[in-house]
This record gives sequence, C-alpha cells and structure tokens, in this order.
Amino acid sequence: MTTRQLLRIATAGSVDDGKSTLIGRLMHDTDSLPLDHLEAVTDDEGVADLAALSDGLRAEREQGITIDVAYRFFSTEARSYILADTPGHERYTRNMFTGASNAHVAILLVDARAGVLRQTRRHARIAKLLGIKHFVATVNKIDLVDFDQTRFNEVAAELQQMAARLGGAELSVIPIAAKHGDNVVHRSENTDWYTGPTLLEYLENIELSAPQPQADKLRLPIQWVSRPTTEQRRRYTGRISAGTLSVGDAVVSLPAGTRSTVTAVDTLDDDRATAVAPLSVSIELADDIDVGRGDVFVSGADDATLPVLARELDATVCWFTETPLRAGDRVALKQTSKTVRATVQALHTRLDPETLDELDNPVELSLNDIGEVTLRTSSVVIADSYTENRDSGAFILIDETSNETIGAGTIIEPREVKPGGQTRNDIRWHPSSLDRAHRWNATGQRGATIWFTGLPASGKSTIAVAVERALVESGDVAYLLDGDNIRHGLSDDLGFTAGDRAENIRRVGHLTRLFADAGVVALASLVSPLKSDREIARALNDAAKLPFIEVYICTSVEECEKRDPKGLYARARAGELKGLTGVDAPYEAPENPDLTLDTTGADIDELVAQVLDVLRARRDGA
Repeated sequence: MTTRQLLRIATAGSVDDGKSTLIGRLMHDTDSLPLDHLEAVTDDEGVADLAALSDGLRAEREQGITIDVAYRFFSTEARSYILADTPGHERYTRNMFTGASNAHVAILLVDARAGVLRQTRRHARIAKLLGIKHFVATVNKIDLVDFDQTRFNEVAAELQQMAARLGGAELSVIPIAAKHGDNVVHRSENTDWYTGPTLLEYLENIELSAPQPQADKLRLPIQWVSRPTTEQRRRYTGRISAGTLSVGDAVVSLPAGTRSTVTAVDTLDDDRATAVAPLSVSIELADDIDVGRGDVFVSGADDATLPVLARELDATVCWFTETPLRAGDRVALKQTSKTVRATVQALHTRLDPETLDELDNPVELSLNDIGEVTLRTSSVVIADSYTENRDSGAFILIDETSNETIGAGTIIEPREVKPGGQTRNDIRWHPSSLDRAHRWNATGQRGATIWFTGLPASGKSTIAVAVERALVESGDVAYLLDGDNIRHGLSDDLGFTAGDRAENIRRVGHLTRLFADAGVVALASLVSPLKSDREIARALNDAAKLPFIEVYICTSVEECEKRDPKGLYARARAGELKGLTGVDAPYEAPENPDLTLDTTGADIDELVAQVLDVLRARRDGA
C-alpha cells in the first residue's frame, strides 16, 4: 500500500476575495464531497453554495465572511491535502496566523477587480514570516472582468512586485473563477491566452523537501512527568519537535544540564527502539532526574547542535489586540510547553502594510501590526531561531490578566543573557591579588550602592548630590554616577529606545558593583523605569554580596511637570519628544524599595539624613 504525500495548504487574502468558494470548488471538482454535504448547501434550483461548505459558524453564514479557521481534507491520485480556510477580515487576522502556521503552501487570492489590497500584503507577509516557502497567487473572479488578459497581467505585475518586496518569494500566478471552476481543477476555455498549470496541477507538482531527522538535533519539550507509585521509573512525556530519539541515546535535560541515558521509548501505538519528529512519546531514563514541564531534552552527543538558553529574544511579532504594544509592556510568553513572563525591551520596526516598508523605531504596534521587537524573559527559555526549528523558534504572547492570546511571534535570534550581560565561553574572570576584606580594612570603608530611581524632575539628582557631599565631608569616599553625565562618556553610543536604556542601566549596574567592591559608596541617579532593569543592577550587587539600596523618589508626575527644569514635559506634551517616561512611556514603581522619598515641599537635609540612616544600617550589617 502506497501512502500519499500530505500537502498542507492555507488560503490567504482579503475579505470577499473568494477563499471559501475556492476550497468548495476544489473539493467539488475532485469528487471529495460527501453527498449529504453537497445536498445541504444546494438550493431548490440545484445551485450549490460552495462557500458554505467551510463557513460552518452561523455568524459566518449570516455575514458572508469567514471568522474561524476551517480545515477540509481531500485527495487525488497524486497526493492528499489538508486545506485551511482562513479569514480575510482584518479583525480575525489572529485566526489566519493559526491556520497558516503549519502550511507548506499558501494560496493567495486576489479579486481581479480590486487587485492587491492592504490585507493581501499583510497575509503574504504573515505567510512569509511563518516560513512558508511555496506561494501561488490566484487572480479570482476573472469572469467578472470578462476574462480580460490585460487586467490579469496588471494584477500579476502587482503581485510580483509584492513578492519582490517580501524578499524574493517565488510566486506563480493563475487566473481563476472559483465560482464556475475555471482553471481550478479543469482548464478553462475562456482563458485560451493562459498556458500555465491549473491550480490543482500546480499543487500536485510541488516538490516538498523532507530533510531526514538527525539525532544530534533532538528537541523534546516535556509536557508531563509521570511519577508512578510502584517500583517503575519516572516517565517523561512530550512531542519530539526535531531529531530522533533511540534507546541507548545519551540525553541532557535543559536548563539544568543533567545527563542520562534513554532506556525505553513508548508511543501511543507501541514500544519502539527509535522515534522521530513529530511523534509524541513517553520515555524512561536510566536515572530518575529532576525534570518538569517546560524543560527540554536534547542530544548528549559531543557534536550535538544545542539550543540557546536564552533570556533575550529578537523576534518578529504579529499583534492581535486593540490595546497597543509598547516598550516596557509585560506579557506572558508561551514557547513549546513553557510559559514565562517577559518584558518588551524595544520596538525596532513596524511593517507598513501598504508599501511593505519596515518603519524604524515605532512608538507602538497596533492591532494586526507586524514588527521586530526585543523581549527579555524572567527565566531561561530553551530556544532556537525559527529558521532552525518551527516549534522551539515560535511563541505566543498572553495577557496575564485576561489570559487572552494577544500576539504571536517567531524568533530571529535567541541570546543568552545573565545578570550582568551576555556570557562568553572564551572570556574568563581575572582574579585580583587583593581580596575585598583586605581592601576594605586598608581603606577603613565598606562599599555600597545607593540607586535613586524616579520620574524625570522628581529630585533624584538633587538628593544624590546632597548625599554625596554629606558622605565626602564626613570622610567617606563616595561618587555620583548621574544618568546625564554617564551619557557623555560611557554610554554616548546609546539612544533612548527601551533597548538602549536597558543597556545603559546594565553598564551603570556593573560600574556600581566595581565601585562598591573597591570600598566606594556608588550613588546612581537614573530614571530606570523598568523593574526588570533595576533587578539586574540589584542582582549584580547581590551576587557579589554587596549592599544595594534602592531609593524610590515618589514625587508625582504633576509635581515633576510643574518643575520641568529641562523642558522635557513641555516638549512631550507638544508632540516634539516621544517616549518620555511619565508621559507616553511607562514607569514601573518599585514594589519593595529600601526607602521611599517624596521631594514635594520636603526639607532636603531631612531626606539626606534618611538615606544615610539606611546606608549605615546596611553597611553595619554587611
């Protein structure tokens, strides 16, 4: 018995371009419709409403549009097909994303009268984003322009220009009339000027590359761990997303890095010596190791291709909700079987669906926008780029409050980032011949970091300057690292995007740790609006067992705006300055600061005294 090769197809295009009708026509003309289904959509005059075959929801039939994704199966002697009828309306773009996520080929429909539209371009970009390699464009409703070759050539030229803007996607263009069947399954006598294949001929002759799964590229995200009450060993269950897994293979669990050997591989049907992607398996190991949902088994071979233990992801995101996405927003990120919290570090580009241009440094991504972003996760994500692995290189974004899916994305580059920055295996820490105790005893001073955070014009620098003076005049060595001053030297290469701000804070965090280690009281005065960035600065000092004091200057935005010594708020309100914290960029107030101060009408000496009291208590306890 010969198994037909399966081809997964997604339709794409704007609303009313005829996607559902085309699917109905393909099924009808390949004799793939059960008789009762055909009778159900045929009127008293014997005319079948082919679109109704896949528009199954009542709302779809009433409105004449596709809302949900409908999957239909048909086959020919050449191969089998699964068709995803995806919605064309902008409101339901998320469903198109879902339907196209596993497709081998995208059928892009265009109304011959309207030509290429905004949603046509958006759907084409999504299909390209999802790694679909085969595109065929059908210029539908060619009968409504009297099968005019000139009009077909005009639309075909538009489509080829669009394909070129999408990075040279290979695109075949076919004139069809889905309602009547012209050039869908059977060649049309009405387009004698067209000499290319029918749509079905094109689909039957697509060559699918089928790379053989390789053991060294194993990815097995764990969904569930079975802990039996008998003497049997634990079972680790999940779906192999890449590679092969055999009894006797050495495997490593990530992120822990624990090694073991596979002793049994079970599938739903049987026990077997080897399983390949995309089978779901339950495996047993030689050791009962500590593995949980979201962990990943990879090959333990010396030459294995390993994923990245990432804390930072450069990714392309399609945004699904009306509340815009901005730098600083916090979301839940679900990738394979793991869900973590993530912060949007920066928005790099936004796709213009009219021109397919990439617009740099957008303020936000709105509903259905596609853009490149950087995300920082709260814990390690075991990731690959999407081009390497469509499972471990993809994710969805979830609203933590409503649990609604608000976006989906593909990973361009995962990066390993630990507190203090990116790690490299070819660089080693060079130890000093002087330990900290020796240095502090010699100078008679213990180092610490005081981190002042708050809105612009809240009074951070005013208090920090006064604290520095008080410390120096009392015999302490102290140094103020002011945000503006740092940008004149150490960070003069950075701008004010969320990513650049995060990098500026990371650099200052390293600097405070070095100062404190040397016995200096480092005073850092920066807006530092994001909790995740301040946590990195704290983690650097905590890891070195150095006192870190977070002082939150809680002066209200109204008071800050009254002061406005640099005119920043006035410029922001006038639209001359974008991304000002407190106006159109978020500030995440510390939840548990070491000290909270309000400079509104306060005596500066009293505020300084409070800071010094906390410093003494922390240094005495160090």
